[in-house]
Amino acid sequence: METVKPSFVIEDEIDGERLLKNIERYARVCYKSEGKITADSYKGLISRLMKSEHESVIEHEKVTVRFICDRGVSHEIVRHRIGSYSQESTRYCNYSRKGLRVIEPSFFLGPENEEKYKVWLSAMEACEKAYNDLIAMGAKPQEARAVLPMSTKTEIVVTYNLRQWRHFFKMRCSSHAHPQMRELALALLEEFKKRIPVIFDDLIY
Repeated sequence: METVKPSFVIEDEIDGERLLKNIERYARVCYKSEGKITADSYKGLISRLMKSEHESVIEHEKVTVRFICDRGVSHEIVRHRIGSYSQESTRYCNYSRKGLRVIEPSFFLGPENEEKYKVWLSAMEACEKAYNDLIAMGAKPQEARAVLPMSTKTEIVVTYNLRQWRHFFKMRCSSHAHPQMRELALALLEEFKKRIPVIFDDLIY
């Protein structure tokens, strides 16, 4: 068994300036103000659109991200309705071949949580043994998965338009979000801010 840390990969080659210039062209159709486009006019226009919550226009552009997380976090991600998802399948992946991989829970790390971590790790090892035993007895992966823990590592590819990403960050960066979900969302938001100007600047947590 292997413990791994949660992470993400932004799958798109993001050109933030190009995205915003596209959005400006689409937005100016609403006002028939295409003649006002200049080399940097997109910054002011999109900033005003965000302040006035005229966000429908940013739905025209999308970003795809691959999350490496546990099954529990993936269940929260797919609750966001407007999106496309492709996820590692426990029906078809046989985890007895290379060993079970589990996501290390950050809230059980540190000397103050040593005993909790031991309990968690023991449970993970028991689940792996039960899974391997079932496979050895002839169970198919889709049957043996019944004993896989929530901490099982999964990969899920997520595509949202920019408006949905804003909603995702508002929900998942909140102090009320699950700690493992929030850990990923906060780090991803910082990457989005670096790559895409203006759109996410007002989201501060």
